[in-house]
Amino acid sequence: MEQVKTYFSAEKNESLLFVAIGIIAIALSIYFFISIKKPFYNGMAYPLIAIALIQLTVGASVYIRSPKDIVRVEQIISTDKSKIQAEEIPRMEAVIKNFLLYRYIEIALITAGLILMFSFSNNDLLKGIGIGLFIQSAIMLSLDFFAERRGYEYIVFLKSILY
Repeated sequence: MEQVKTYFSAEKNESLLFVAIGIIAIALSIYFFISIKKPFYNGMAYPLIAIALIQLTVGASVYIRSPKDIVRVEQIISTDKSKIQAEEIPRMEAVIKNFLLYRYIEIALITAGLILMFSFSNNDLLKGIGIGLFIQSAIMLSLDFFAERRGYEYIVFLKSILY
């Protein structure tokens, strides 16, 4: 049961990091819009805010859901291990499959950010958008890498219970 708590506690902790990064990105964007008011910084602010909204939503959702997930999975393990194979492993396989989609999206956004940064060196707004997009997408890719890795380890644990 300790592995269940460890997995979901790590998810909960990373969700707090998502929320913190989102709050910092929004605060920085507001500062850029209100105090600096230059095209480059305004450009950075747009993707910082857009991706921060995703970070806040996902982070808050996972944070709220994690304690319930611990109880749910511990109950399954205690009362009906067949639900591990029927419900929890398929749920986690879907989560892992989604990480692949997120990775492609994040890599595409990083690439778009690099293209904007280097192809439009004379346009400060687009260069700023590119840098903001690159930064936020790279952060998301990094955090999702660790979450996916934990997910694989959790699936291995779940399968070990069955055999």
